Amino acid sequence: MEKEEILTAISQIRREIGHENLTPDITDVIFDAKKSELLIIASDRPEKSLVIGKGGWVVGKLKEELKVDHIHVEAYSDILLRKYRMELALKRLGEVKRDFDDKIRLPLDNLSKLLENRIEQPYNLKSILEDFSGYSKSKHHKAMVALSGGVDSSFSLIVAEKMGFHPLAVTVNPGDIILPKYLRDRVETITGKLDVEHRYLDADMSPVIDGALEGRYHPCGRCSKVIEETILDYAQKEGVLFLIFGDLLATGAQSSVYRGDVLRISLPAMLSATKGETKALAGEYGVISTGGYGCPLLAEVKKRYNYMSRFSVQRVLRETRAGILEPGEALDMVMSLCRNKKD
Repeated sequence: MEKEEILTAISQIRREIGHENLTPDITDVIFDAKKSELLIIASDRPEKSLVIGKGGWVVGKLKEELKVDHIHVEAYSDILLRKYRMELALKRLGEVKRDFDDKIRLPLDNLSKLLENRIEQPYNLKSILEDFSGYSKSKHHKAMVALSGGVDSSFSLIVAEKMGFHPLAVTVNPGDIILPKYLRDRVETITGKLDVEHRYLDADMSPVIDGALEGRYHPCGRCSKVIEETILDYAQKEGVLFLIFGDLLATGAQSSVYRGDVLRISLPAMLSATKGETKALAGEYGVISTGGYGCPLLAEVKKRYNYMSRFSVQRVLRETRAGILEPGEALDMVMSLCRNKKD
């Protein structure tokens, strides 16, 4: 498909549905005929909005007219920011690689190659992973992956396995109120499909749970701290050198930092992955996002104390400002947080 063909179709659709007669500035279009997917790269966010149209009408009708299965619209300005963050991450990774001998750092070398390819081709992480061939496995665990059953940590496990880290997946299990059965089922699903060893770790989360249910604080920050400390302690005990988390926000140089002798890697953040990309890759391995926000504990806290919702909304907005969540995705999350809220 040619760019001019797409522009003509967009202009015609905008006129037909009564939108302003404005022509978006499109940098490039990439069509994957095999997958019936069209990627439209607009020059900036306002141009992206013109392509999508109010309520998604324009892009929806464009999909019908072109008879494609999927259309994704990106702003080139957002891509430039992601590339810059990945360049910072690559520089930092080059620095920490010097701390390890050649045999130990092989997965880090593979990760560097992946980053280089991603910087050159920032549009489709999935295709880059499919084409990646610099992959070699070890007989010993080089990395531990914190696996919650969510799409971001599942994404991290998939990429770690593909990069040759030979990961050990660990899940902190504080009980059903924080780790319900459907998340445990996802953990079993993905570790089974990847043939990755998995272990559950116990943690006493009762002070966090009690304080949250009494309305003394929002649980997420304290819960995350207990989980990270539990996994870090276990990684140090097991002598694992690399600890991988599914963080999306710790981009650039902060995507690989030391915690004592353990290198903590925020894999989605290092790759400047979007929530859409983590969902897509995890979905291929049976981990499907159910939407909404938070665990049963957070739902109960929100039900008891309406004002606690504002802190969850702030967390959603942080990811939106960082370009991880699209505004539509963020709106769905905010709406789910406000559903049971009383005036």
